Amino acid sequence: MAPSRERYEKQNPTVSARMPIDKRNRLMVVLERLGLTLTQLLIKFADEQEITTRPLAEARKQGFLEAKEMFAVYYPCPKCGKQIPINGVEAKAAAAQYMAEHGWAHRQCPDDR
Repeated sequence: MAPSRERYEKQNPTVSARMPIDKRNRLMVVLERLGLTLTQLLIKFADEQEITTRPLAEARKQGFLEAKEMFAVYYPCPKCGKQIPINGVEAKAAAAQYMAEHGWAHRQCPDDR
């Protein structure tokens, strides 16, 4: 094998799959309608999957961080001063009790329905 062909084969390995003949024939019709080769379709599919799946995880993480920043409630540790999130059942109950005891209320109470 010529060195150039060997390099080409290394950089462009074969991808193959077996499928029922009727499915293969339908695939070939679809490819013809799209004006794509099987290689072009697979590359396009891989690119689109990368775009829709990897960023989804990143978007979820970003959304979580934004929601945490917007809705998380913290109080300072009396020993070290670092922020402690109110996220346990007991901590939430203590915060609710404090707010009730100190007259926290709606700015404008919702209508009774």
